[in-house]
Formats: sequence, C-alpha cells, structure tokens
Amino acid sequence: MRILLIFLAIILALGVSAQDLLKFEVLAGNTDRTDCPVSLAIDQLNYNSDSLKLALFEINGKTETAIPCQLETVSGGRLWFILNGRTPKNTKRSFVLRKNGNQQPFKTEIHALQKDGALNLLSGEKPMMSYQLETVNPPKGISPLYKRSAFIHPLYSPGGEVLTRIQAPDHYHHYGIWNPWTLTFIGKREVDFWNLMKGEGTVRFAGMISQVEGPVFTGFKSHQEHIDFGAVGGDAVAMNELFDVRIWNVPNQRYLVDYSSTLNTPLDSGIRLAAYRYGGGIGWRATEKWTKDNSSVLTSEGKTRKDADGSNARWCIVEGESATKEGRSGILFLSYPANRMHPEPMRVWPEDQNGRGDLFFEFCPIRHKDWKIEKGNDYTLRYRLIIFDGKMTSEEAENYWQAFANPPAILIK
Repeated sequence: MRILLIFLAIILALGVSAQDLLKFEVLAGNTDRTDCPVSLAIDQLNYNSDSLKLALFEINGKTETAIPCQLETVSGGRLWFILNGRTPKNTKRSFVLRKNGNQQPFKTEIHALQKDGALNLLSGEKPMMSYQLETVNPPKGISPLYKRSAFIHPLYSPGGEVLTRIQAPDHYHHYGIWNPWTLTFIGKREVDFWNLMKGEGTVRFAGMISQVEGPVFTGFKSHQEHIDFGAVGGDAVAMNELFDVRIWNVPNQRYLVDYSSTLNTPLDSGIRLAAYRYGGGIGWRATEKWTKDNSSVLTSEGKTRKDADGSNARWCIVEGESATKEGRSGILFLSYPANRMHPEPMRVWPEDQNGRGDLFFEFCPIRHKDWKIEKGNDYTLRYRLIIFDGKMTSEEAENYWQAFANPPAILIK
C-alpha cells in the first residue's frame, strides 16, 4: 500500500509540473515578422499564485523548443515573448503554455546598473544606453541655466558607436534623446521648458518608480517633473510625466527599444502646448560626426532630408557614417498609431544647419496644432527605436512598423 501511495504521489507531481495551461497559435498576418515582441493575455490564470511557474514551448511537429517568456502584471496579466527569427507573412506558429516548476530559468541578458549618476543598461558587459538621474552641469563658463537631468545619453549602436550628443556649443540645451515642450501657456503666461537659457522652466528626474530585468525585456519607469520657474510662490510642477523605457532581448544584432511618455498636470487651468516646430514627442541630437555629406534621412512617405521637415510620417530612418565594422549606424524611429497627430509631424534640420549640416530629428505632435493638457487626464505618446549598424531598407522599416503598430494576432486553441 505504501509503495502504491508513493507511486501515485510521483504521478501527481509530474502532472502538476507538466500541466498544459493553454495552447495557441501566433498568426503572422499579411506582413513578414522578424524578432517580433508578442504578448498573450493570461487574466484567466491565477498568475499571482506563488506556486504558478510558467513555461512556454514552441511546437513544430513532434519537436518542442523552450522559449523565454516574461510576465507583466500592470493593468492585467500579459505574458511577453519574442517571435524569434523570420516568420513569413500568412504563416502561423504553434505554442503551448505550461505550469512547469522544473524548467531551468533563462538567463537575463540585459542588466541595469546605477553608477556615476545614471542608470546604465548593458548587454553583458557591453553598454547600450544611460539614463541620467543626477543633474548634469554645463561646461565651465556657461550659464548654469543649462543644467539638466532626465535624458538619455550616451546611446550606443550594437557595434559601440555613440549616436547621441549633449551640450553642443551651438545648442547647450540639447541633451541626447529628450522631450521637453517649447511654446506652452499656463493661462496667458508663456513657459518654455526647452530653451533653458530663457530661465522659464526645465525638466528634471524626480524619482525611480520601478525597474525590471528579465529574459525578454529589461527597463525602467521614472517620474519626471516639468518645472515652471515663474509660478506664484516659487518653482512649481506644471506637468508630471511617467517615462517608460524598455529594451527587448532580441537575438539579432539590432537593439529594439520602446519609449513612452505619459503626461498629466496638477494645474486646475491645465496647460496648453502651443503649435510650434519644436516640442515634446521624442527629440534626438545626433552625433557630431554626422553632416549633410555622410548621413541621410528617409521617411515612410519617401521624404529625404531635403523635404522631410514639417511633413508627417509613420517612421523615419536616420543614419550615417560610423567607426563600426559595417561603416554605418543609425536609428529607425517608429510612431505608434494612437499617438496624437499620427502619422506624426517631424522636425528635421536643414542641410545647411550650422554651416555643415548637423543633424537633429524629432517627432513633434504639436508641430501644426495646439494640444491642451487638462487636469484629471493622462496623455500618452509611444515610440519604438530600432538601433542598428550597417544599412536598413525601407522594406525592413515598414515591417518593423507593422510589428509595432499591428503585432501578430494570437488564436487560442
């Protein structure tokens, strides 16, 4: 009898450790997919249970392959994974999600390290980007009004090329990748958070909300404050911002970064972000190496640097000469369909900028129309950046945008 009970216990344990929770298919749809982040809603499962350990497998005939997956529980449970490699259009791939406590966990490849006043994201020992937590002062002899925190710099290409620039002598208020607003109004009073030398406002890091590391993505959420220097009674918060950055652990040689900004205001009267050629969205001061002679711009609408400024686009490739083995590096910027004014207006510096064609790019959702931020509401802008060495084709760019805007559908069997 005792032997029988032990045998039954072993069988039950194996059943628990290998229990199929659900089977599903991922449908590529009418576009090719390459290393595409995909999520599965799992609200039907008790994902908060201490005993629930999820394991994902891809099924190909009689072969099963373990796939890294990562649980996210903000606003419901979602299981994220990467649809690895190339998935041709109009095809499907099959998966099974299991409750399996015996599977060895996948290693986290991308880590966050706080050091030297910044949160640094690294792939192994290789730096990917830094988010500045502490205030960076301007060079000696330059007005302290130019000091700033809460920006991304440096941003590296996969081959180690630095693609961002801060405090350029022609624009000391430029800070790598950043997103202040320029022509804003609180009531009838103008406040400029972009042009720091005017002394009207700034944006600053106000605290880390969360950090996450996992086999599928690593990232952080921070609180950024848009400070009004001219408020009655002293400096005051005009807008609060939830800044959310995520780097996906894709297996190829390109970096995939999601970047979102959610704004709200504590002001009873709200704040008006007036139409202007600069402001918010996502702005990038490119490396000082690039000029009109060794860099290029291409938008989803076929515009180049000669005519992209002020036009609208779903995506934009900005690339130029680099010291990598490929000889070129760049960033593909993707705008999300739900963003205000999508396809989004852009600011692209002209070819004669600073006499040599220095490069600046921005998705600017208030370029042609005011935007009123009302108290009690949240307003979100989402972008994805594909950071690469070598060249990127327009066909690749369009496929990346489709993966961001229209991810593969999931069919639960």
